Amino acid sequence: MKLIIQIPCLNEEDQLEETVARLPRSIAGIDTIEYMIIDDGSTDRTVDVAKACGVQHIVRLPTHKGLSIAFQTGIDACVKLGADIIVNTDADGQYGGHQIADLVKPILDGTADLVVGDRGVGNVAEFSWLKRRLQSFGSRVVQGVAGAKIPDATSGFRAYTRDTALQLTLVTSYTYTLESLIQAGNSALSIQYIPIERFDVERPSRLFKSKRHYVRKSIGTILQMYVFYKPLRLFALTATVLAVGAIAAWTPFLLSWFRGEGSSGHIQSVVLGAVLFMASVQVFGLGLIADLLGRQRILSMRTLERVRRSELHMGVPPMHYEANPNNVKSAPASVDLADTPVPTGEAGATRS
Repeated sequence: MKLIIQIPCLNEEDQLEETVARLPRSIAGIDTIEYMIIDDGSTDRTVDVAKACGVQHIVRLPTHKGLSIAFQTGIDACVKLGADIIVNTDADGQYGGHQIADLVKPILDGTADLVVGDRGVGNVAEFSWLKRRLQSFGSRVVQGVAGAKIPDATSGFRAYTRDTALQLTLVTSYTYTLESLIQAGNSALSIQYIPIERFDVERPSRLFKSKRHYVRKSIGTILQMYVFYKPLRLFALTATVLAVGAIAAWTPFLLSWFRGEGSSGHIQSVVLGAVLFMASVQVFGLGLIADLLGRQRILSMRTLERVRRSELHMGVPPMHYEANPNNVKSAPASVDLADTPVPTGEAGATRS
């Protein structure tokens, strides 16, 4: 059983050494533990520090691509390097490496496909009141879209089985956290949460520049997820609101007509109601089209999963990958899918 711990990095030379030092060297039930960094276009000595720390695998993106692309590239590389379990953690030290053993335990027991560390976002003192409220609201929204219990949607401390990693296909460029949970929930994968301790982070966030930027990006991502995964629900709700507005606009005209008072003086209400009703019909039609496109997207995701499995059998190496020349125990560049089976259990289809 092989575990690869991946760390997306952007200018993390000051924190990376301490983060790697805290990672576990051995875990019960795991035969091999290896480390990987995904360098997202760093301009400092992040890669040199990683090599000096003994990180076996380096994925170096030529330019800054964003957290979501860095995460997906790392996941792809981990699978091709033979990982049975993949753990994603941050380089800023907010997640303790000693908690990785607890994170992978449900996977080793065969009761989960994806395990997420729950920070208890409503009680994190470092977060502002607004950020705590947004985190909690976002978790509830993602829970509704995913159809699974999601107490902490934005936690980056996660463990994936190889099979789960092969199914992930991200389209958002801002962050992977929300979309990957929604995909897992809609794929009937077992998601488990475990409570974890979160450590305070001194350096500014690499993901957002200010609170306003965080709010704007978070709201945009949540709306985008609804359009991607529940388009008919969103468009039908909007169409219903427009239809109610149309009925409200027609009400004065209808009351006058039923009372025999004539229809004069209500032309504005008739025109407004007609416009709102036509808009309602058009929005609902767009929802149907979006729903059909969503079904096509599901087929495309399944096709991409088969392509990934084919690449494993063909021995296609990871993109932007280099082994650490200072570490003689680095894994080969690719592995056949049949060589290392995915851990499964009787409860593998149970959702939490």
